[in-house]
Amino acid sequence: MYRNLRCSLVALLLVSGVSAEEGMWTFDNIPSAKMKAKYNFAPNQAWLDHVRLSSIRFPGGSGSFVSKDGLVLTNHHVGRGAIQQVSGPGADYIKNGFYAENYEKEIPVRGYQLRTLMMMTNVTEEINRVVVGKDDKAAAKLRDEALADLSKSMSEKSGLNCEVVRLYQGGEFWIYGYKVHTDVRLVFAPEEQIAFFGGDPDNFTYPRHDADFAFFRVYENGKPYRSEHFLQWSRTDLKNGDLTFVTGHPGSTSRLITVDQMKADSNVFLPITLKSYEGRLKALRAYAKTSEEAARKVSTTLFSIENDQKRSIRYKDTLQNPETVKTLEAKEAALKSAVMTTPSLAYARSAWKKIKEAQSQISSMANDLNFVDARGSSLLGAALTMVRMTTEVNKPNDDRMQMFKEANLKATKTRLATPDPNYDAELQLVNFTRGLEEAQEALGNQHPFIKITLGNRTPSEVAKSTLAATTLNNAADRKALVDGGLPAMKASKDLLVQMALALEPMTRLISKKNQDLRAVINEQNTLIAKARFAVYGKEIYPDATFTLRLTYGPVESYPANGTKIQPFTTIAGLYDRAWGWGDKAENGAWALPPLWKEAAGKLDMKTPLNFVHSVDIIGGNSGSPVINTQGELVGLIFDGNIESLPGRYIYDVTANRAVSVDARFIIESLNKIYGAGNLTKELLGSLDEIETPRPMPVGPLKKLEKK
Repeated sequence: MYRNLRCSLVALLLVSGVSAEEGMWTFDNIPSAKMKAKYNFAPNQAWLDHVRLSSIRFPGGSGSFVSKDGLVLTNHHVGRGAIQQVSGPGADYIKNGFYAENYEKEIPVRGYQLRTLMMMTNVTEEINRVVVGKDDKAAAKLRDEALADLSKSMSEKSGLNCEVVRLYQGGEFWIYGYKVHTDVRLVFAPEEQIAFFGGDPDNFTYPRHDADFAFFRVYENGKPYRSEHFLQWSRTDLKNGDLTFVTGHPGSTSRLITVDQMKADSNVFLPITLKSYEGRLKALRAYAKTSEEAARKVSTTLFSIENDQKRSIRYKDTLQNPETVKTLEAKEAALKSAVMTTPSLAYARSAWKKIKEAQSQISSMANDLNFVDARGSSLLGAALTMVRMTTEVNKPNDDRMQMFKEANLKATKTRLATPDPNYDAELQLVNFTRGLEEAQEALGNQHPFIKITLGNRTPSEVAKSTLAATTLNNAADRKALVDGGLPAMKASKDLLVQMALALEPMTRLISKKNQDLRAVINEQNTLIAKARFAVYGKEIYPDATFTLRLTYGPVESYPANGTKIQPFTTIAGLYDRAWGWGDKAENGAWALPPLWKEAAGKLDMKTPLNFVHSVDIIGGNSGSPVINTQGELVGLIFDGNIESLPGRYIYDVTANRAVSVDARFIIESLNKIYGAGNLTKELLGSLDEIETPRPMPVGPLKKLEKK
């Protein structure tokens, strides 16, 4: 039956199908036939297993093992938070860079965890049997419980950290098992000025000239981790037209959601997000001006928000482009037509209407969802969690929120009672003040949240008084409240605890309403996914979920500004851009660090620096290795061009490009700029072709003395 259905839907496939380079493919469903047909190459299972086990998930990004001794490559901007964490007054490794010339000088990053995907198990049929005949809310509850139980039991059996993975908007459910690496140490980071050369003006543009790379090392039992799988550094020059592969963890796309959901993003949620970014940036920039140390502390946060702001502006513009909307509506209409005219797909006919109704209700409560919360205060957030716990633990286990179920309750209590190594009182005050200001602007003085938190006082007054008097930054005090339960919290004189007691019933109701509406959307999207499979089979790929994916495509130029953009930039282009602008333009965006100014005569100016290729990526892919057909590392993803940003919702094969650091440039700069001979030897496996200048001292990268 479905074979005949597909034959009658050729036109629909032309509308809704994917181009050869489009797709963030899961490792169980690689489009080998398409690859083989176009490029005369498709990876076998051994190749796929090798690159999967060589790949790593970073907090918020990706990376890869690049030596047998646990050496890991990622972007400077992916590792930036860790680099800042190990920095301090007088040791600003973000600004000045860092290189440890031996194991003893590599710096541990407290609390940092990397993950390798070891196991993937499809549990869709088992889970779907649990929810047969249930309504949306009941099905969502039973499904979540069954998935949580499976994840827990599989973690216990395998010794891995198992996570639930929802693919195809609920069309499939998987359990992914990760090996967690908890001893991670900083090895090398270049100066911020060269890692983010061009600053915000060049961000999401191309041509680019960024040295956006950094190295960490995984340890196990106090020794460098012996990586059974790692990517060999390629000795073959990458060329224009060469096929490349990327293994990474794209964070989130929304290509399979309904058009009504996309319109809610465009008209409601993205405008709220952009206004929030604007206010937070203003507050943090003002704080940064108070001292050099304040500027250092917020530099990473500012970098992140500026990046997200630029990205979100493009998302909003994309969804407000009439041609884009027309294309998206045509793709949805094609699937709807199949559903409405095929009796066997009748189960999905009302799904779009139900999603529209639920999404409309969620949009109507957008301000409550965005502003009735801890308002940037981690301490108020902890207090709200503790108060919520007192309610949840009195419910039957199956009715509790996930973090308070018996399987997770101990971990939740431990987290609440553990000191936060990154707590900063000054930043807490800045963030809480701005958070309360934002809520007051959005909700108005008559909203119950504002009456409870502010009363007749200003956000600044409330933030100062509550944070000055609280002891919740003391882990022992939090533990006492957790152990004492609701009586201890009601007896507490702590102003943040009192605020949390007053706010928690309101936040719980908002959360419950949102959860119920999301359950409808999720279950109806599951029906649409089932219908999509029936029409198109597995010729489609799932939306990004910050899980490991494979993308592929050639090094390839694209048209822009009436010409064609070059596939590679070079070190010569870096210096040309720096000299052409001078040190002071755009607050020094194109100024070179001192080491780079002095090294011009030593470098091979023809060395490729960055390149563009037609691979389908999004935020979260940063730090992903770029791999050739031999399974060797040839580059490192660090960005997309501005034309790639609509890829959150729709892929444009003509100009959507990823931007990567060339592996040849990494070796050239490590060797001739930083004197990192030990590191280049480890990467290349020998001293072949390595010029060995004197090693840089441990700590901030310093000016090399002239011989």
